[in-house]
Order: sequence, then structure tokens, then C-alpha cells
Amino acid sequence: MTTAMDRTSGTGCRVVAALALPAADIDVGSELLRVLLSVAAVVAMIFVAGWLSRRMQARRGPGGRRLRCVEAIAVGARDRVLLLDADGKRLLVGVGPAGLRTLHVYEGAAPAEPASPTPLPAVPSIVQLLSRWKARP
Repeated sequence: MTTAMDRTSGTGCRVVAALALPAADIDVGSELLRVLLSVAAVVAMIFVAGWLSRRMQARRGPGGRRLRCVEAIAVGARDRVLLLDADGKRLLVGVGPAGLRTLHVYEGAAPAEPASPTPLPAVPSIVQLLSRWKARP
């Protein structure tokens, strides 16, 4: 003789078992691959955003800025010296808590910037590094 309570508790166990069964069908390998690809895509988007940011800042067109800071150096805790290029003239400006002061105005045209900096030596690839590492006795 089974009571109504025994029948109900037995049905509840079957429902819980039926709900737990589909969780066992999850393919762990494909889920791990999906997560890794998602992380790789986010990292790639971060690098692309950084590259675009640098490229947009370095862009100078014919209608570009007429004023730019060529170099800046700190000479004290709150004082700086700036070398500015303004319409082809170079200005040496001191900046401090009291404000700005023109230190020197260079006469004539500003010297031409070097075409490109010297290239850095090529970085060896992972395969080359591993072959060097394996070749060591």
C-alpha cells in the first residue's frame, strides 16, 4: 500500500532526474572552444582599438593643426619647458604655477623632422627561438 505522499515524492524525484539529464549532454570541448574564441575576439578588438587610436592621433592632413608640441621636459615639481611649433616657427615656452612665459623664439623656418627613425632589428619568431633553445647542448 502506497500512500499519496509516496507517489508524490516519487514523481518529484523523476522530475528532478529528468531536469538533470540534459545537463549531462553538454559538450565540454565545444563550450571551451567557444569561450576561448570569444576571449580571443575581445583581445583582438582591444588591439585594433589601440591601433586605430594611435593612427588617428598621428594623422596629419593638409588642413591639420598649426600648433603642436614638439617636446616637453619637466624642470621642477610643477615647472615644465615646452618646445612648440607654431606656423613654422619654434617657440621655447616655460610653464609653471604662475602661468606661461616665452623664453625664446627661434628665427627662420623650423628644421625638418627626420624622415623616419632607424628601424629596430627584427624580432625572431617563436619557431627560431625554439630551434635555438633545442640546439643548445
